[in-house]
Amino acid sequence: MATSMRGLTQFIADIRGARVRELEEKRINKEMANIRKKFKDGNLDGYQKKKYVAKIIFTYILGYKVDVGHMEAVNLISSSKYSEKQIGYLAVTLLMHENSDFLRLVVNSIRKDLDANNEVDNCLALHAIANVGGSEMAEALAEDVHRLLISPTSQSFVKKKAALTLLRLYRKHPEVIPATEWALRIVSLMDDQDLGVVVCVTSLVMALAQDNLDAYSVCYTKAVDRLNRLVIEHEYAATYAYYKVPTPWLQVKLLRLLQYYPPSEDPTIGSVLYQVLQAIMNNCAEPSRNVQHNNAQHAILFEAIGLAIHLDTNSPLVGTAAVLLARFISSKETNVRYLGLDTLAHLAARADSLEAIKKHQSTIILSLRDKDISVRRRALDLLYSMCDVDNSELIVGELLRYLKVADYALREEMVLKIAILTEKYANSYKWYVDTILQLISAAGDHVGDEVWYRVVQIVTNTEDLQEYAAKVVFEHLKAPSTHESLVKVGGYILGEYGHLIANEAGYSPLQQFQLLHSKSQFCVAATRSLLLSTYIKWVNVFPEIKPQLLNIFDRYRHVLDSELQQRACEFFALASRSDDDELLQNICEEMPPFPPRVSALLGRLNRKHGDTEDKRTWVHGGKEANLDREATKRKTLLIENNGMASSDNQGIMDSLVGLDISSPSIQPIGSSPQEYPPPLPDNTPRLTIGPNVDRWFEKLTYTAEGVLYEDIQIQVGIKSRYHGHIGQLAVYLGNKVSAPLTSFTTTIHVNDPEALVVTFAKIPPSTIGPRSQTQQLLHIECKKFFTTPPILTVSFLAGSHQTIAIRLPVVITKFFEHVKLGQSDFFERWKVIGGPPREAQSIFPIDLTLSDQLDLPKHRLIVSGHRLNILDDIDPNPSNLVAAGVLHMSVDGKVGCLLRLEPNREAKLCRLTSRSTSEEVAAEVLKLIQKALSTGARS
Repeated sequence: MATSMRGLTQFIADIRGARVRELEEKRINKEMANIRKKFKDGNLDGYQKKKYVAKIIFTYILGYKVDVGHMEAVNLISSSKYSEKQIGYLAVTLLMHENSDFLRLVVNSIRKDLDANNEVDNCLALHAIANVGGSEMAEALAEDVHRLLISPTSQSFVKKKAALTLLRLYRKHPEVIPATEWALRIVSLMDDQDLGVVVCVTSLVMALAQDNLDAYSVCYTKAVDRLNRLVIEHEYAATYAYYKVPTPWLQVKLLRLLQYYPPSEDPTIGSVLYQVLQAIMNNCAEPSRNVQHNNAQHAILFEAIGLAIHLDTNSPLVGTAAVLLARFISSKETNVRYLGLDTLAHLAARADSLEAIKKHQSTIILSLRDKDISVRRRALDLLYSMCDVDNSELIVGELLRYLKVADYALREEMVLKIAILTEKYANSYKWYVDTILQLISAAGDHVGDEVWYRVVQIVTNTEDLQEYAAKVVFEHLKAPSTHESLVKVGGYILGEYGHLIANEAGYSPLQQFQLLHSKSQFCVAATRSLLLSTYIKWVNVFPEIKPQLLNIFDRYRHVLDSELQQRACEFFALASRSDDDELLQNICEEMPPFPPRVSALLGRLNRKHGDTEDKRTWVHGGKEANLDREATKRKTLLIENNGMASSDNQGIMDSLVGLDISSPSIQPIGSSPQEYPPPLPDNTPRLTIGPNVDRWFEKLTYTAEGVLYEDIQIQVGIKSRYHGHIGQLAVYLGNKVSAPLTSFTTTIHVNDPEALVVTFAKIPPSTIGPRSQTQQLLHIECKKFFTTPPILTVSFLAGSHQTIAIRLPVVITKFFEHVKLGQSDFFERWKVIGGPPREAQSIFPIDLTLSDQLDLPKHRLIVSGHRLNILDDIDPNPSNLVAAGVLHMSVDGKVGCLLRLEPNREAKLCRLTSRSTSEEVAAEVLKLIQKALSTGARS
């Protein structure tokens, strides 16, 4: 750039040659005056504009204020020459802030560069959006950036920049990104062939998924699949191996992403993930001499351990992890010690037993005196999380000793944690009072009001503790210097319970008064006000020191502070009343117990750590604290949902808000499936509509194999077999086009997982080759009665992103087994079951054959296809069918079902009767068989 602009080169040389600041400013002022004149005269070509704007940029970089060149920079962006466009974008990103009015002038130019076929122009525009990124620009250009990201013609380096630009916009202005609407399309890019694109897209998905877990749930399977390919199958380009570690940044991001979701219930995914984590831990068992290799391995290992803890704290992997972590917290490397302590705190926050961590308690306590403050902070967090009834006195004692020499940055947090642990694990109230008073004495200004409030509350509510507390606080007040918080505690407790110790040697009313009043001169007005309240209480219980107290009230009647003056005047008037007046006694009665309430200390600690960028899936404080946190989150979500529901009833117009009243779009026959809108609130996918979809599904409810879905791009076939409550379903997915279907994703949605379990036998492939077929095996288990079939969602890239959602032909009758009955047995059971409600009956029209005869083979096919055993020679009418079967369920056991089919040729009607020991089964069997037999049902 400099060689082609001699004027700029000379300007830079002159600046560098200036020996003093004044000469530099003189040269810059001269150049700025010349640039202003040139801009004012106009008629500059692109080269001259570029040269002058470059000089302005250099001046700005030196730290001088610049007020010219903005319009010229805007004009340069529209240039067709790369060098001019580059300088224009550089000037815009440096000279303009996100609320600048000039930015409105460049939006159209940026959009034009985003839509251009030139990748360099695309990248310049993306840089500008990411660096400036005001709300107006984000709102105007987010769609264009997204289109560039998902475009099949975009180069890999453009996709990477587009993903990071969207991430930047989402972090600054999340409201302009329709995260839920774009979910499937963005997640599909996690299957990209270029690992650089995958890294950038995963960063974007991590940010979006934290706030939209359900919408991005499909990323869980993709993350596990990618980890399996990287760690187990070693499927990666050599350029992405960092010191022999395959793309460690991507592995870390994927492992962190998986921690945002609850553990998968799919045993296949669980098994693959276990193998991946085991391989990662085995790879790190022996440290390498290469520092960079170790760093990469440790980065992956700590995230893997965090994920293993998140999945199951009782798994063998966590046992292995605990051994590794014990080695790490004694490491010579500060970073390794830090991460080891942090991960142990995660284990302590989730584990059922803390024994494995307690073995290293002495090492952890030594870490409180580490030379690095971040390590000391992590050691504090770990001690807080691993504390329980058995080791509470030891840990709290160590923390109190360390508090006296701790960094000021740590003290406030330490005080809160010591106070919480002391209250939570106190073996006796006396130990609690001793510890808290030591804490207040040692911590000084770092003790918040919440700490002494809580002490007062517990002492007031515990009658056996009051006398002891009064003695102990009196002894602490004897120290030469006492903090104001201790004076407040002493004022309250001695005012309420000083009379309990007044008859003992060394604790007389006069000694109590002299000790407490000697501290008041160093206190602020609020504390003195509290002490005046203590004195009026003493007037009531210690008449022997009444003259001294009246003297105090009289002196305070003339102070400048209005609060103190008002109290002193009122208390002086009360204390001056006659001794037999009951008013003072009534006013100064002992405080009643406080109502039970949750400690404010936990709330204060959570507020302190609440607003951080690191959205942890756990909090410090042991398993109990994390269970409480989950319960609180669920309760909050429930309240929010109820609030939304109740607000819908505020009026007719309110109830119409968000209602789509536009006419529904109808998919043309033979067209490929359209992208359906985001899932409904209950996460049930919207089914794909087609001319034959329902007919294919209905036929497969009583046949074992056939086509479930077909369009111009893909064919879905089914082959099934069932035995008892177990079934296997083979899904054949065929690619009908001459291009591969990439980013292929299949997911199963089950409406009631408690009743029906459907899982993949292995993780589905992400690509189907041209004109080829792949098979996916599903394992099915019927636990309880169900009515809603599972939904198979298939999405893939074939030019554009396509999605279909179809019902799988898994109905309750698939889990029937044949039963053989004689004529007498059948009718005996038929009568035993009886009529309604355990009988379901329906009369409906049926189709006849072309010769106007009953289609008896079809009737037999449908009934036997629903796995009911047709019993011959039971009904005297040969046209009637009688069948029986037993439903098998792994949880609810077996349920018998009897069926009778009575067709009438003359009336073209059929009477279908179903009887079962379960009302639900009888009704469902009737519905399924009637639907297949009734008029209009096509084979």
